[in-house]
Amino acid sequence: MLSGPPVTSTARADQLLERFLAGSTRQRRSLLLQLEQRSAELLPLLADALGGLDATGEDWAGGTLVQLLLARGDEAERQTLLSRYPDGWLAVTSVCGIDYAPLQRHLMLQEFEAADRLTSALLRQLGGPEAERRGYVYYSEVPPMPGPDLESLDRLWLCYSSGRFGFSVQGRLLRACNGQWERLWPRLGWKQGGTWTRYPGSFTWSLQAPDGHLPLVNQLRGVRLMDALLRHPSLAARIAAAADRPAG
Repeated sequence: MLSGPPVTSTARADQLLERFLAGSTRQRRSLLLQLEQRSAELLPLLADALGGLDATGEDWAGGTLVQLLLARGDEAERQTLLSRYPDGWLAVTSVCGIDYAPLQRHLMLQEFEAADRLTSALLRQLGGPEAERRGYVYYSEVPPMPGPDLESLDRLWLCYSSGRFGFSVQGRLLRACNGQWERLWPRLGWKQGGTWTRYPGSFTWSLQAPDGHLPLVNQLRGVRLMDALLRHPSLAARIAAAADRPAG
């Protein structure tokens, strides 16, 4: 979570939480530091707040509250939350029997490097037996991937990153770069000064990373794999929807 100097506010904890839940993306992000610094006051309110949110939608507020509770709650509060949502708070689906609970658990706990490695493994699983055997996905194996599963991966990353990580974020940023990949890499933090960021030590495995920094897609085989993912009809529709939403 975020850290920094104390933020003074005269709002009661319940009012702060209400402002966060009702705010735009920009307003919510401006309140994240206050949420963390007043977590002791907010913790008794979070379970009820989570119960009132739509776990089937696109709103990332629930993911932030889950992470706050897990990061700041005591052991009893953490275990109560994990027992209440054994598969994770966000409701996701798979049409091919994939269990997304382990990935969601890593994201809930902000274990982003482990979540990224697992996402790569899940993409190989979606790519089929040959992709799993060779250890990476060919771009030609992307079009047959089931849309609901790619949507689930994207929603999970969005939910637990304040809407900052995920394939649809990367696609939206590519659009903002007019489709120019060389302009995209520095924005994602994947390339600096013309040099590829070294994996894994030079990547930022936290919410302080640039927008779109995660999940990673192996650039060693060029842009074809990432291009195929972002052009998949299910993800392309999500990218278009994200681009059409009003800023803030």
